[in-house]
Amino acid sequence: MIPRYSRPDMTAIWSPQTRFRIWFEIEAHAADAMAKLGKIPKSAAKKIWAKGRKATFDIERIDEIERVTKHDVIAFLTHLAEIVGPEARFVHSGMTSSDVLDTCFNVQLVRAADILIADVDTLLAALKRRAFEHKMTPTVGRSHGIHAEPTTFGVKLAVAYAEFTRARARLVAARKEVATCAISGAVGTFAQIDPRVEAHVAKALGLTVEPVSTQIIPRDRHAMFFVTLGVVASSIERLAIEIRHLQRTEVLEAEEFFSEGQKGSSAMPHKRNPVLSENLTGLARMVRAYAMPAMENVALWHERDISHSSVERMIGPDATVTLDFALARLAGVIERLVVYPDNMRKNLDRLGGLVHSQRVLIALTKAGMSREDAYKLVQRHAMQVWQGKGDFLTLLKADPAVRAKLKPAQIEANFDLGYHHKHVETIFKRVFGKA
Repeated sequence: MIPRYSRPDMTAIWSPQTRFRIWFEIEAHAADAMAKLGKIPKSAAKKIWAKGRKATFDIERIDEIERVTKHDVIAFLTHLAEIVGPEARFVHSGMTSSDVLDTCFNVQLVRAADILIADVDTLLAALKRRAFEHKMTPTVGRSHGIHAEPTTFGVKLAVAYAEFTRARARLVAARKEVATCAISGAVGTFAQIDPRVEAHVAKALGLTVEPVSTQIIPRDRHAMFFVTLGVVASSIERLAIEIRHLQRTEVLEAEEFFSEGQKGSSAMPHKRNPVLSENLTGLARMVRAYAMPAMENVALWHERDISHSSVERMIGPDATVTLDFALARLAGVIERLVVYPDNMRKNLDRLGGLVHSQRVLIALTKAGMSREDAYKLVQRHAMQVWQGKGDFLTLLKADPAVRAKLKPAQIEANFDLGYHHKHVETIFKRVFGKA
């Protein structure tokens, strides 16, 4: 985790103190269940909670023990015993380290998912507000980066809104995927611990029981979680790239907010650069990079090995913290995005009406001309306009072949900008529902 790209609520999930607190709760809930089943004294379970609930775990002490034991869970349990006292002998009875580590990891991922879902909600609210603000703001649609046909800036934002609505649904599904608990003991057979203990711990932590866990929770669940984060990151990048293109000097249809006192370049005082969107592009690359090792973690030896462990210690915090920061940054960019409708209209008119070429093509075919002949005719005039040799409408009106099929008023009717916006309302109802 890099502080520059981190926010406190998400980083707190991955702090050592939080991790050890979750470890304690897993052990204490397990002790409660074992006490109810008569496996350990009820007084011992109460003592474990009483001593551990208010404790602040000594990170340096745990690290000191681990330097000797070379085992993080044993180091924690040794420290917990120093806090709890003799009743600590009933802690971790019948359990294995993975019961604690995997269940804790899933608790952390669930909490992280909750923050990410809330982040997407904030972004969706910003996208919706700006989409309705520019619902009918005309702009040119581009394919291959080249002017195509008219659209509206509101529709552009509606596309992003729909995409992040899907992102939210994927995050909800990913959260459910990893919200499982395994307290099944060595190799997952429950030989040394009753399955009812697992059920109790799962319920207490808001998880579901893992149907069959070997000694670890199957990593296909985690692969799906991190792949989902990668897909969300890709959606972030797609919108960021759109903003970067729109902010180019030759386009300047929209740009990131430039605050008072902000500097764009150490060398050139005039610069206003899309630095936030560029940053989002880079952060998205990093989040996607974590998906591959998560998928490689699925293939482990027999009932368990720990080749996944070092990977997850890195990608768990890094992927969630980075995506949290990126989503919050993108929401801020959209909320304060500066939009230039006049520039959009200038760019729309820049090619002298060529954006209406398809309407002219269709009108000629409806008037009886073959599609092949109509295409050649329209394209010939369009290429003249591309070369700066006239206005599209004027050239069409002057062509005898066009006039033979269409009257001047009929030709002009095909240059109505509003024609392209007649289904914007339908699109908005599909995306946002009824207002």
